[in-house]
Amino acid sequence: MSTFVIEAMKANDWTAVRSIYLEGIATGHATFETEAPSWEDWNASHHQFGRLVARETDRVVGWAALSPVSRRQVYSGVSEVSVYVTGDSRGKGVGRALLNQLISESEQNGIWTLQASVFPENVATIALHRACGFREVGRRERIGKLNGVWRDTILLERRSNQIK
Repeated sequence: MSTFVIEAMKANDWTAVRSIYLEGIATGHATFETEAPSWEDWNASHHQFGRLVARETDRVVGWAALSPVSRRQVYSGVSEVSVYVTGDSRGKGVGRALLNQLISESEQNGIWTLQASVFPENVATIALHRACGFREVGRRERIGKLNGVWRDTILLERRSNQIK
């Protein structure tokens, strides 16, 4: 059984975070992205809060972060969730611990709705989100192409019961 701690992500964690992101990209079931962004681009596109890593000893084994869904004020409390775990750490509770902490931090920062867009083939991620209080809102058919192939996504949402 692995022992890990959830901590705030630091800029010097980026190399490990990027590596885990690339591992997810390589599965073909984690994201529409085909390359990891630079630190500068990633940093600019995510909230400054809700950036987490799971650390096992000195090794980052997972990460989670929030990004705004819109610049419009009306959606200021709506964020998209990203959760990635190394292959050898999946199934050990890392994703759940990251997502639960991300939910807590989102509510502390005024986020009333979290959403995730997940490929239907990624059943483990869908199950993780459901276990953490997300519900399926719907299926977005042929929403985008990955490597020339149309892909569907399942839109999942969690509404805070802390923020009224």
